[in-house]
Amino acid sequence: MWIKAGLIPLLLSYLAALVLMVLPLPPLLEMWRPDWLTLVLIYWLIAIPHRVGFTTVLVLGLLTDILMGSGFGIYAIALVVIAYPVLRHFQRLRNQSMLQQIIVVGMLVLMKRAIVYELEHALNGAVFNITYLYPVLTSMIAWYWVYLLLRKYRHRYAIR
Repeated sequence: MWIKAGLIPLLLSYLAALVLMVLPLPPLLEMWRPDWLTLVLIYWLIAIPHRVGFTTVLVLGLLTDILMGSGFGIYAIALVVIAYPVLRHFQRLRNQSMLQQIIVVGMLVLMKRAIVYELEHALNGAVFNITYLYPVLTSMIAWYWVYLLLRKYRHRYAIR
């Protein structure tokens, strides 16, 4: 029943994104790690907004807070804030060219990272470093591949 509804494959895509967020990388590559969970959430919010909404985003944000060891709710707030324009304009985003989608995804990832930084700075005294913005660039590059991979995955497992 759950496989037919596509729930398990959907949950597995979230799990894969969470694992990719904490997968150990060499220090040089660590600063370039794409924002995998944000990319996966943006895709599902555009593709199936009737199934993936604010509750999903909030739960995944809280799980991310736990995984990243940040203040409880920081990632949740940032993800909910970027989910709003995606859900509001999902039809527009679907019909944009890939280049336009890449630019929008870059702006969304930048907005999410800015919110997380500001909250971390206010709560924990985090200091800004330009390397904090590198994942915006790699996320923009990764969007094309994430989009293609998840689109094929969605069709293969009939996630609707």
